[in-house]
Amino acid sequence: MSQNTKFVWRDNEVPEELLELLRTIEEEYPVSDTGRGLKLKFSRIDSEETVSNVKRSKGEVTVEYSTIAAAARGIGTALAGLNGKETTAFRTLGIMLDVSRGMVMTVDHLKMWFRRLALAGYNMVMLYAEDVYELPGEPFFGRMRGAYSAAEIRELDAYAKNLGIELVGCIQTLGHLEQILRWEGAYGKITDTNREVLVDEPETYKLIEKMLRFWSENLSSRRIHIGMDETQSLGRGMFMNRHGYENPFEIFNRHLTKVNDICKANGLKPMIWSDMYFRFGNEQHEYYQWDSPIPKTIQERIPKDVNLVFWDYYHADTNTYEQMIKRHRSIGFEPIMGSGIWTWLRLWYDHNQTMRAVIPCISTCRKLKVRELFFTMWGDDGGYCNYDSSLAGIIRSADLAYGVSSTDEEPSRDRFEAICMANYDAVITGSKLYEPLDGNDFMPSQIIWDDPLMGIYYDECTKKLGADFALKLIDRCEELLCDLLPHQEEAAAGDFEHLTNILVLLIKKLEFRGLLLDAYAHDDRIALRQLAVSVIPAVITAMQEFDASFRAQWLDCAKPFGLEVTQLRNAGQIARLEETALRIREYLDDQVNQIDELEARTPTDIQNNFNTYKFISTSFTNRF
Repeated sequence: MSQNTKFVWRDNEVPEELLELLRTIEEEYPVSDTGRGLKLKFSRIDSEETVSNVKRSKGEVTVEYSTIAAAARGIGTALAGLNGKETTAFRTLGIMLDVSRGMVMTVDHLKMWFRRLALAGYNMVMLYAEDVYELPGEPFFGRMRGAYSAAEIRELDAYAKNLGIELVGCIQTLGHLEQILRWEGAYGKITDTNREVLVDEPETYKLIEKMLRFWSENLSSRRIHIGMDETQSLGRGMFMNRHGYENPFEIFNRHLTKVNDICKANGLKPMIWSDMYFRFGNEQHEYYQWDSPIPKTIQERIPKDVNLVFWDYYHADTNTYEQMIKRHRSIGFEPIMGSGIWTWLRLWYDHNQTMRAVIPCISTCRKLKVRELFFTMWGDDGGYCNYDSSLAGIIRSADLAYGVSSTDEEPSRDRFEAICMANYDAVITGSKLYEPLDGNDFMPSQIIWDDPLMGIYYDECTKKLGADFALKLIDRCEELLCDLLPHQEEAAAGDFEHLTNILVLLIKKLEFRGLLLDAYAHDDRIALRQLAVSVIPAVITAMQEFDASFRAQWLDCAKPFGLEVTQLRNAGQIARLEETALRIREYLDDQVNQIDELEARTPTDIQNNFNTYKFISTSFTNRF
């Protein structure tokens, strides 16, 4: 339906519970209580499932709904020119947005997201905030990290409530606390390892009490996610120095019990990531090892009022999801399912990887009657994804949860274009950058930040993808540039100018590296001089344009803190490209008899998983 179509409602004809929803939607969409247009009516229905039914007749649209979220989805359906009955058995359908890896969305941008989420049918948002909230008496908590104030959280909570969305705090109370533990002067006393806090230390629980009180006082929801995932080093640092070795199952359970008691004292009902109960039972600490034993005595002491979240963003088969859901139930817990919309380690939303996991996950959850589902959106390695592009995956995943066929994208296309006011196909086309090459994954971001002289990631790609991988990727980037050219000015759900700069930079970086290796191997001095004189300056220009558009799209949605992480990488690339040109000139002028960095290349058949920046930078450990 055209965006010019206006829907009109009247206060005295609308259920009171929908008035704030409609007034909030009106801020951006053609839904109003004044003027002329299609009459928008609502009718509440009773159902154990979430039901949204949009009926059209001459001059009016009626939305039958069972919850506020269903009504909001019905409005989105009407805006998209769609109709018909939709149901979902998920009483919770949400997202978890990572604001702890650098990118902290502004309040206004989050509000825009909330409106889109509501119109898609979501009723829950988690903010994953390890330390990114201001804690009274803790000046290093979230320092220079864009921490949300209590007032900002309350403002977001009130706005989300208007839209039928439950805003839930998602924090860490055991591991993944590097960002506060690095302040040794303030938190040395509660440090076990550089990731985990010290269990049984009284000061640890004083801090956790402050953390939980913050969310209890500033959010309406009584639910809280307290994390506790990936704590493989638990009890192996200062704890072991003080107490000797203790079974990590015992340490984990004791800590969870204490934190759960603090939650209850603050009127909160906690959930945790469930992986460590399954990891501790095997030597590899593997989550998805189905026969990994959890001792009966440990099972019996897991607090029964804690919810377990089963997370899986990777598997493309229904069997893995089915076995793990059953394992959670076998130890007495009904799992909450955490799937993933792939934004982490990506510069743009990855549709292929998202759908590979989301489709079998939702199918299995329906089959086994899992009632709560949310999609994580992590920001590992610096939160550098163009997050608005992921709205295409958010809309599509909601449609799948509401029963839209996995083979029919047309309703998702219509809904996305009405809600996000952008071209769905263009966003999905951009995501083709991340489709595997010859069945193998690769990381465009690592190619961009790969050292131009050392080429650590380039060499890994050569081993994994073959000597011609660069030519294949260049061809893909050039094809995508042609496909995206008509959409460069569109910016409502993904910055296509920035995506264009990504593609251009990848092409120039790959071409440069291939030319450098070939010219040096054949001692082609004319080609080497050409690299120093014209090719490297062109790569630097592409890097500068990438850096500028990255900054623009970051500041369009996020606080400035965290931007420095990527800017430092980009500036480092420019410095190293200049150094490469200088090294070439020194070689050509016989100031050195070889370029040591190129001589030191020792490719082997052993493949490594270099997915984050710290693994391709020889001496720099990134704080993300």
